[in-house]
Amino acid sequence: MTQTILLSLFAGLLAANATPHFVKGITKEEFPTLFGPSPLINLVAGWGMYVLAAILTILADVAAHPVPAFAAGAVGVLAMGVFHAQVGAAGVGRRSAPARGRAT
Repeated sequence: MTQTILLSLFAGLLAANATPHFVKGITKEEFPTLFGPSPLINLVAGWGMYVLAAILTILADVAAHPVPAFAAGAVGVLAMGVFHAQVGAAGVGRRSAPARGRAT
C-alpha cells in the first residue's frame, strides 16, 4: 500500500504541475520552466508531465487500494496548487493587481 500512496502522490503532483505549463503552451503565453519560457517548451513539458502522471497512476495499482490512492493523489494536487499560488513557478511569485473599485 505504501507504493500505491507514494506513486499516487507523485502522480497528483505531476498532473497539477502539468496544468499551468500545458495551458500556457496552448495559449501561446510564456511561463518559466527549467528549459526556458517559450510556449512550445511549456506545451511539451505539460504534456510530458501528464504522460508521466498517467504512467505513475497505472503503476500505483490504484484498484488494490482505491481510497488511499485517491487521497494521496488529491493531496499531491492540493500541494502543487498551493505551491503555484504562493511561491509560483521557478520561485517567481506574481502580485495580483488591486481589484478595480477598491481603495488600496
